[in-house]
Amino acid sequence: MELKLPPPLVALICAMIIYFLPNYEETNWVYRCFAVLCFSFGVVVDLCALWAFWKNKTTINPLDPNKTSALTREGIYRFTRNPMYLGLVCLLLTWTFWLGNAFALLIVWGFIAYITRFQIKPEEQILAQKFGKIYQDYCQKVPRWLW
Repeated sequence: MELKLPPPLVALICAMIIYFLPNYEETNWVYRCFAVLCFSFGVVVDLCALWAFWKNKTTINPLDPNKTSALTREGIYRFTRNPMYLGLVCLLLTWTFWLGNAFALLIVWGFIAYITRFQIKPEEQILAQKFGKIYQDYCQKVPRWLW
């Protein structure tokens, strides 16, 4: 079941669930400010990740990590091993804050758990086989997410 759904599709499904959750609060300017900050951070993180992959001339296809031609460790990848997924989390947080629905944070945590289990861990196994000690050293130095 691993690596079957593209992470952007999983994020879109989560965003739809968030939209249809009951909301018990009014959105205010504080939530909207957090939404703008999360959106800005998420877009910058995703663009930096794409730029790093483009510079390394490696694939961004999350469904076939076997096509990875280089281990990207520069730029944003010095701070997180999964900036593209982190960017998706930021976009889900954007949506959560924009709608002012604190309950939706559970969906965001669910996204993180799902992506970690069904996307990141299988990718890590493939990258460990492909790049060996270099990848293991990288994993020791750089967190999976930001924590």
